[in-house]
Amino acid sequence: MGEFVKRGLDDEDELIEVGVAIVGGGILVAMINVYVFTGADGLPQAEIVRLYKQVYLMALVIPFVSVLGVGVAWFLQQHHMRQLRQQGFTREQTNEMVRERGSLVEATKPNWWILGGSLAFVLFTLTVGFGGFSYSEEIVFVGSMAIVLFLMARLVRELEPNKRFTLVGTAVVVFIFRAIPGTGPGTTWWMIDHLKFDQQFLSILSLIGSTLTLAGMFVFRRFMAERSIAYVVGFLTVIGTVLTLPVVSMFYGLHEWTASITGGVVDARFIALIDTALESPLGQISMIPMLAWIANSAPANLKATFFAVMASFTNLALSLSQLGTKYMNDIYMVSREVRDQASGALQTPADYSHLGSLLIVQLILGLALPFAAIVFAKFTRFKSA
Repeated sequence: MGEFVKRGLDDEDELIEVGVAIVGGGILVAMINVYVFTGADGLPQAEIVRLYKQVYLMALVIPFVSVLGVGVAWFLQQHHMRQLRQQGFTREQTNEMVRERGSLVEATKPNWWILGGSLAFVLFTLTVGFGGFSYSEEIVFVGSMAIVLFLMARLVRELEPNKRFTLVGTAVVVFIFRAIPGTGPGTTWWMIDHLKFDQQFLSILSLIGSTLTLAGMFVFRRFMAERSIAYVVGFLTVIGTVLTLPVVSMFYGLHEWTASITGGVVDARFIALIDTALESPLGQISMIPMLAWIANSAPANLKATFFAVMASFTNLALSLSQLGTKYMNDIYMVSREVRDQASGALQTPADYSHLGSLLIVQLILGLALPFAAIVFAKFTRFKSA
């Protein structure tokens, strides 16, 4: 990764721009949440659900703007063509100049293996999703993983052997890091019920997290460029583990102890705010070094294809993370109190007795799994970039 310093950071700059766009969308949604949930503390559950519906409807402006960008690009292209025509160029000359302006240095040919595999991926997912199969999530994950691995196997043939092994090793490290299971909704339920975090405060935490993540992309830009991906993932793993400890400790009463010795200043909300502020700049940056390596190493006419397939591969890691979260919640069951809206009768009692064990197991997995992947990359031929 150190070659970024010598060869320039143009490709990385473009990836940072993509990251800014993604995190910017998260900031916009967080701001909407803060606005909608202002004064929502104490509202009945039905009213809270109605506010969530408003959030989802308002967030639709983000994909609308994305689609609108296509129309704006077409309009700008037509405007440019009209300017060329006014300068005296013929229609044929104008079309040729516009095509040359948007063309690649190296001609791109369709890869029918990739297109066919992508079509199979979509059809398979839709078939299983609408088929009502048992274990549909597991079937979709296994089938999708098989298709994506097949596409990756076809792609890496375009690379030299040493780069091929490096790409595989790098992908494994990032995949495992992103596949770490979470604790599920039980932690949020516990924060709302026991720590008295309302939806507005949780939205503020999300806004702080997204904003500082955006800043972290620029603050840690040089750090990511000058170190290997394995080093970056190891660093993020250690820091993430340390910053998870306050949440685990609060389940066992840390906030009560700190509040008692600070006159109520360092309470649960104070700890949550500080923990979020420290952890957020490190979020969402693990993908940038790998994508930057692809930008420097993939063939010029296949960069977009490499990006698409590797993004699909790492997104499958998030699917595996969700499956792992589901399994962990089946083992360490956490339930929130549910009452009938009409009669108020208790339907499901609250049970957070297993949440402590869930938090500890997730903490251990979050530390052990990434380092196992780093060891794999270090002591096998599949080196990390």
